[in-house]
Amino acid sequence: MGILKKLIKDKAITPLKAGESAPDFSGIDQDGKKINLKDFAGKMLALYFYPKDDTAGCTAESCNLRDNYSLLRKKGIEIIGVSADDEKSHLKFIKKYDLPFRLISDTDKRIINAYGVWGKKSMFGKTYDGILRTTFVINEKGKIVSVISDVNTGNHSEQILSSISHS
Repeated sequence: MGILKKLIKDKAITPLKAGESAPDFSGIDQDGKKINLKDFAGKMLALYFYPKDDTAGCTAESCNLRDNYSLLRKKGIEIIGVSADDEKSHLKFIKKYDLPFRLISDTDKRIINAYGVWGKKSMFGKTYDGILRTTFVINEKGKIVSVISDVNTGNHSEQILSSISHS
């Protein structure tokens, strides 16, 4: 592991900043369909990375986005979620909570690593590696408008909307 990657991993921050080009990605959604960054050319995209399907924080975040989906769409924002869960898990999560947006299965962590959201976490005194809950708001030209790393799972839609009104 290079010094930069180790430093980023230990500090649990993404190296990506507002104003930079979003890393291109290609993944598979819950239905086995390919999804790419270029699919969103001409649209705003909130690409949210979350640790695991059907866990308390991830459910709160996803349901908040679901509950505000029509408002986000009216503002021209598409929503895509990414985790390391497989397609079957995503499909079950979507059906259970009636999520109206697609979820990318990134089991090999290519997208997760490209966006720098894999790092050290701790829970109940145990330290482990995992996905750092982070959202990237990407504009119509593929540039990062904002990086939300302090995600409020119960009010994430407002964070996204606020991030575009301040850009």
